[in-house]
Formats: sequence, C-alpha cells, structure tokens
Amino acid sequence: MSPRPSPTFVVVPLTAVLGCFAAPLAEAQWANRYQKIDGYSHHVYFEGFEMPTMNQGPTSPAPSPDGSQVAFSARGWLWVLDLSTRVATRITDGAAMDFRPSWSPDGTHLAFVRDDTRDTWIVVRDLASGEEATVNTPAIELDPVFTADGAAVIYSSAAEGALDLWQHDLAAGASTRLSDLGGIELKPTLSADGGTLVYVHKGSDRGPQLRPPELDRVVARDVRSGEEQSLAFERIVSQLRPAVAPNGQTVVYPWATQDGYELRLVWVTNPTTSVLLTTGHRGLPLSPAWDPGGDWIWFVEADADEVMQLYRIRAAGGSPEHVAIDAWDWGTATGTLRIRTVAAGTPVPARLDVGDGRGHPLMPTVGQVTFGLQDGRHFFYTAGVVELTVPAGEVSVSAVRGLTTPEVRQSVTVAPGATHDVELALEEVWDARAAGYLSGDHHFHLNYGGIYTLEPDDLLPMMAGENLDVGTPLVANLHNRFEYQSMFGWQRDGELPLIQFGQEVRSHFLGHLGLLNTETLFWPWIWGPGYQVYSTDDRPNAEPLAHARAEGGLAGYVHPAGEDPFGPGRVGRLPVLLAVDGVLGNMDWLEVACLWTDELGSSDVWYRFLNLGVPIALEAGTDVMNDYYRTMAVGTTRLYVQTGGATTLDAYWRGMREGRSFVTTGPMLQLAVDGAAPGDAVDGGRTVGYRIQLATAVPVDRVELLVNGEVVRSDGGLGEPGQRAYRGRIAVPEGGWVAARAVGGAAGWPAMDSYAFAHTSPVWLGHVGSTDPAARARAAEDLGEAIDAAEQRLLATYGGEANVPRILAVIEQARERLRNADAGGTP
Repeated sequence: MSPRPSPTFVVVPLTAVLGCFAAPLAEAQWANRYQKIDGYSHHVYFEGFEMPTMNQGPTSPAPSPDGSQVAFSARGWLWVLDLSTRVATRITDGAAMDFRPSWSPDGTHLAFVRDDTRDTWIVVRDLASGEEATVNTPAIELDPVFTADGAAVIYSSAAEGALDLWQHDLAAGASTRLSDLGGIELKPTLSADGGTLVYVHKGSDRGPQLRPPELDRVVARDVRSGEEQSLAFERIVSQLRPAVAPNGQTVVYPWATQDGYELRLVWVTNPTTSVLLTTGHRGLPLSPAWDPGGDWIWFVEADADEVMQLYRIRAAGGSPEHVAIDAWDWGTATGTLRIRTVAAGTPVPARLDVGDGRGHPLMPTVGQVTFGLQDGRHFFYTAGVVELTVPAGEVSVSAVRGLTTPEVRQSVTVAPGATHDVELALEEVWDARAAGYLSGDHHFHLNYGGIYTLEPDDLLPMMAGENLDVGTPLVANLHNRFEYQSMFGWQRDGELPLIQFGQEVRSHFLGHLGLLNTETLFWPWIWGPGYQVYSTDDRPNAEPLAHARAEGGLAGYVHPAGEDPFGPGRVGRLPVLLAVDGVLGNMDWLEVACLWTDELGSSDVWYRFLNLGVPIALEAGTDVMNDYYRTMAVGTTRLYVQTGGATTLDAYWRGMREGRSFVTTGPMLQLAVDGAAPGDAVDGGRTVGYRIQLATAVPVDRVELLVNGEVVRSDGGLGEPGQRAYRGRIAVPEGGWVAARAVGGAAGWPAMDSYAFAHTSPVWLGHVGSTDPAARARAAEDLGEAIDAAEQRLLATYGGEANVPRILAVIEQARERLRNADAGGTP
C-alpha cells in the first residue's frame, strides 16, 4: 500500500499551550461484554472460570437417564452420542451457542444454556418435537438441572445482581430464588430423589455454617431440612464443577492443583477428607457427571491438539476409559472449506474468524478456538492453509496477521459434498522488520487456570499468526498456587519468534510487578493482605525490582492505572508503591499499554516520572491467559523495539532499556526530532523540526505531539488503513522530552482493545533524564499527593506504623527525593 503524501502543518507555538497537562480524554479502558456480576471483582476470571467453553470436541457430558446416550456440547451446538453405535447426532443448529445440557428424568427433554455472545439464558427443548421454552432475564443464566419430578429446573441467575440459585416451575412459568449467600452460587446438581442439592459458592459468606468466608467451596444442602455444609474449600478454585451421585451420598469435583486439576470424591455426611479418583491423562479432567446407575463418572479432557475427548472412569477407581466418537451426524449436508491466507502469493500464518450464514462460529477439527472478550468474535490460527467441515451454504471468512494487517473478508457458498477453495491476500500497512523493529508482548500467561495444558511450543502458531517476534509469558500465582514453575528458564533465542519466560510478582495492592530476563525466581511471589502466610510481610517492592537488576534483567509495574489517575478522588487508586518506586528510579519500565487498564491513564503516570528526570522505559502486554476459551489474542497490545535488524534477545532487551521503542494497541507510530529517534537527545532551548510517521490498520482519531506531557500539536488521524506523515517545527525548552501519540478510534480487528492507542518513547532535550523546572515541580506535587494517599491506604490496611516500618522507610526516601525536586534539584 502506497504511503499518502506528507503535508506540512502550521504549528501552534509552545508558549500558547504551556501551563497544564493534557486534559483527560473521552476514551475508556476495557469493560466486560456480559453483565457485570456482583460479588466477582475480576470479570475476566468469571468469564474464564465460570462461563461455558466451546471446543470441537465434547464438553459438559450428560449421560441420559437410561444410560444409553450421552449429551454434550461441541462446536457450539448440542449433540447426543449413541453409546451402542458411537455416532453423535446434532440436536441444535441455531446461530447462538448451546452449552451444558441436562436431561429431564424421563429422557424426553434437555435443558441447557444458550449464549449469544452478550447474554445467556436457559432453554428447555422437547427432543421429539424440537419445541423450546426459555427462562430468560436481561441477566446471565447458567447451569440448569431438572428437579426429580421433572416439573421444574434449578439454575443460576444474576437477576438480582449476584448469581443465585433459582427454581423455575415449567407449567406455571414462575421463578423462585433458592439462595442468597452473597458472592455467587452456581452449578446446582441433585441426587436422584431430589433430597441432596450440591452447588458451588464463591465469594462473601452470610452463613456461619459455611465459614471460613470468601472462599470457593463445594456446598451440600439437605433439601428437606435446609441444612448446609462445606465439602471442600480453597481460594480461587478454577473450573470447579461438582456433581452429586444419584444416591446423594458421594460428590465428585475437579480440584485445582499446582499445575492442573484432579477429580476427587468426598462423602457428603463426613467431608473431613477426600479421595483422589484420577488426574486424567494430561492432568486436566473437567466437568464430571455421574452415570445414572452411580457406577461410572464421565468427564472430558483436552488432548495435545487442544481437542476435548470424552472419558469415563469407574466410581470405585481405576484407569479412565476413552470413549471414542466414530461419526458425527450433522443432520444436514456439509462440505469442505479450504482457506489459504497469502502475502505476495505465498501462504502465511494468520488469525481467522469463520462463521456460517447465521453467524455461528465454525472451526477446524484440531487446534484451540478462542472467544474475544472485547469484540465477541471467535478466532483460531492457520499456518497458511486449513480445511474446515462446514454446513453447506453461505460461509463468511475473515483474516488478519498482526496489528499491521487490515482485516480481509470474503463470503463464499459451499456446495453439499464439495470442497470450496478461498484465498485471502493479506497486505501490511508497514513492514516492522524491514524498518529494523521487533515486536513483543511482555505480559501474558501461558497457563492460568484454564481448560488446556499448553506447552511453550504451543505459542509458536499463535505468535506466527499474530506476526509477533518476542514473547515473555509470565509464570504467576493463582492465589496460593505457584503454577508451572517448571517452565521458567525455557527459552527460544536466535530464531524468530523469540520466547523467554518471566515472572509476575504480586504484592497485592502494593502493586504487581513483571520481572523479565532474569535467571532465578524471586521468592515469595505473593505478600500483603488477603494472602495466607505472607499477609503481613513488611516487604517493599524494591526487593524484587532489585532482584531483577542484580541478574541483568528488567522489571517494572504491570497494569498500573485506570482512567484519569490524578483526577479528584482517584489518586488513591494507584498501586500503593507505584509512585514511590517511580520517584526512586527503582523500576526499569512501566506497562503503559495493557488490555485491562487505560493507556491514557497509565501515560499520565509515566509523564510525571519522565518530568522528574527518571528515564523509565515503555513496556506493553496484553495480560492474556492463553489457556482460556474466553480471552484475547496474544500480541494485540505490544511493544516495538528498534534493534537495527538484529534478531536476538540481547539486542531486543538493549533497545528496550534504551527507550528505542513505541507501544501500541493498533497504530504504528514513529517520531524523529531534528533527525534524532526515541532514546536519543537533541539540544533544547531552540526551535526544532519534527516528523511523525503513522501507519495503521485501524481507524485513528488524532495524532498528537507532546512536550513534557503537554499536547503542543493535535492533528487528524486516518479513518481507513494506510500511512500518513506529519511535519512541523516547534520551540522547545532547554530540558525535558518530546514524544508522539496516536489516540482514538474503534479498535476493531486486528486490534482488540477498547480504543486505538500508540505512544513513542521520548526524544530527550539536552541529555537523557533532563528536566524542565516548571514541569518537574508539577510532577513532584502530583506524585507527592499520590504517595500521601498511598501511605494512608497502607496504614489503614496493615494496622499502623509499627507493622510496616521498612515500607514506610522507602516511602520517606521517595518524599525526600520529591522535596529535592521541589527545591530545583535533581531527584
């Protein structure tokens, strides 16, 4: 694509805009797509752990009352497997996705969850006639199960804000709430006689019989007496879906371990201990369900190709048996769609979104399928050529390859029994490698309580499809589980893509840290209120930050800020030690771009550090959990580093440390000031020329030039893919920095954030770390207020000065630096 002509713009004099930081802008950070659930603070965990998941293979198996069939969800539809023929027959075929089936006691109906990507509701389907009844509110509904007489369904609904258990009388059409514990209640399951109700409770606790509070727990209720007890409990137990035996005496449940799950059995009347049933074949047995006779337990587990497989194991123990599906009866004619994604005529990896004529997602027979939390689109990766079995008729295909490639779409018609070939040509708006850049995502988690066990090599097709050069998956704790430590130290260097594991250290509200290019893990990974054992540790974040530097690594704060962090009443929301460590120069970088926080808000924090003369580098990361079904694509927030064409980790880390970079959620942005690039310095106190180069695959509202955090020039961006250059001259002060940013515009594919954003590292005036006195004084005042608010929060939570003398000492060091800055010195 040819670049557009480069106009020259009239520049507003710097003196006309000095005196205030750039005003808060109208953009906002990512928000949940589905209804926000009361009592669940991190909606990404709710959607990743509790919402239904889609796969090519079977999920949520449900044996029929007579034991001859198993219902399940696959490809977003319901299927019933005949165990005598091993043929799976499709039962539903609509545009929405159908999940989590449950049989009526007489085997004539299925109740299940229907999902249209913004809401879920309960459907009760007559298997003979195909007629459907629904239980639906504007809120989320999940997990239906029939009562013993078949006259009602019990399900989970957020109709009152939090997920509670409800019962819906099918004849009367009326619903009654059965639970209101606070937090969320879901996954009800009943004994055959309806006398024992087992469910999951997560969050706050209003019942003394369920203590300790704020834990994930399996609860058993005697329906006749109403008495309840906890059968198992722990903090943040992902994929927790119990099932009670037909006789009501035994419960099977998946339980999170250090690196996966295991199925355990517990006795309802004496839950003091549990028995290990199986760890499955690959360590991730999920969604257990009892055979109606109580002799077998069914479950599913992903294979090495991320395809769910169906298993059963005797309740008495033993080895799991694989239950193969020999044939799939779609109930309609199908064909084959062969998709080629090419660049300059050569097949290239890509991200694909494929749907039938009604918009139902379609997928290949192997490989991970992912649902984009922000845009509601399903995607998977191709190496360049892929084949799909699809219902005959209209099929839509979309493809992208990383943030530099505009989306390409085609609609085709696939004839019954035929193979249809479609080719999508992908063209970049900018060639990063040809310009000497490598791109990196520095904050994501390969495995984090999801439905797959991913290996480091599983990143290769993802990174190839996103044209991502460097990935640093972070090993991290899931509350008290320090997951996948064995992967730390795994590295791929010298050949793109480059991969090196890092570590996320979570000191609770002191601020989460990312440690990159380190040789050893920092211990402990966790401390602060809410964590067991280390909850009262008097340990500043300076310790892990220093650990990284001592090993030649780089460390900084991840997902640091929301919108307008220095606005009225908002300064106390920053991580407690973020301002402290920035003022003291303890961090090497700040994660200015992240899917879960606000780029403009994080930039405001970064500007103040730069204005103090602290040259903190840019960093970017998606914070994606790759093993989730509901998540984002790795690399859709990224850092571009100028390496001069070198393709090694050493060259990349060096360029990142020196600030030869820009971050982006979509647009590509380059800056030169009198020919100097970011990371360099030019003489200040004069008029300088600048050039900004924008290349974007997504709409951009405006491109701005900043001096010491203030917008001195704002011009229109691009409403369509392409390139544009901006040139001009400005008067600059003797000290400080100049940078450029691109802001605004709906970030559709290939991007996945809530708005388009890019920001260059600074070109310094005079020397790296120089300051302007007025900008330095304003920054010191704002950061001082942030530190004061942080100290108040610290003391209130830790219970006073005597409990945190070491942290308070670091805070006082930062204050002394700020006093020096106020006096005109260098902090």
